[in-house]
Amino acid sequence: MGVYVIDCCGMACPGPVLETKKALEKGLPQEMLIIVDNVAARENVSRFAGNAGCKIESKEKEGCYYLTITRPPGEAGQTSDETAESCSCREPSADTVYFITANTLGQGSPDLGEVLMKSFMVTLAEQTPPRALCLLNTGVFLALQDSPVIGQLKKLSDSAEILVCGTCLDYYKVKEKIAVGVVSNMYDINSHLTGSHKVITVG
Repeated sequence: MGVYVIDCCGMACPGPVLETKKALEKGLPQEMLIIVDNVAARENVSRFAGNAGCKIESKEKEGCYYLTITRPPGEAGQTSDETAESCSCREPSADTVYFITANTLGQGSPDLGEVLMKSFMVTLAEQTPPRALCLLNTGVFLALQDSPVIGQLKKLSDSAEILVCGTCLDYYKVKEKIAVGVVSNMYDINSHLTGSHKVITVG
């Protein structure tokens, strides 16, 4: 049987890592080949696979990196739960609440902040769904019809509550554009933030 190949060329972060994660969780063959086209993707995939206990060999050819990932002996066909146990990268708990106060991530360039927020949401949508996302201030823009992450938020809404601050929607005059989640209030949002859940602030 040939080596299982996953071509991640042209895929934005965190796509190559997520594809590698899916392959490992599905219990694919003992050896697989991941192809990426930039150094950051090579390093991220190598780190993830290494944390999962795999052996990694990297070769460069014509501007692409070919990563041969080999599972430890006897681990081909592991279940997703077993793979998660073998990896030191822990996903967020289903009892986590994300308090999102901006539509960009981090300080500095707004364009870069938008790219980082999209990358964050793509990653979050592929992990264990949190209990809730509370969107305040410009964070409410993420729930609007033209949001660059509306697809990820709709996916998350299947399992997680998405509370969108009504006062913020009114302030920015965008309440009629909301496309996901429920229009909420500070009492409900504060109840999530002060409960027994783990709260992570993003913004």
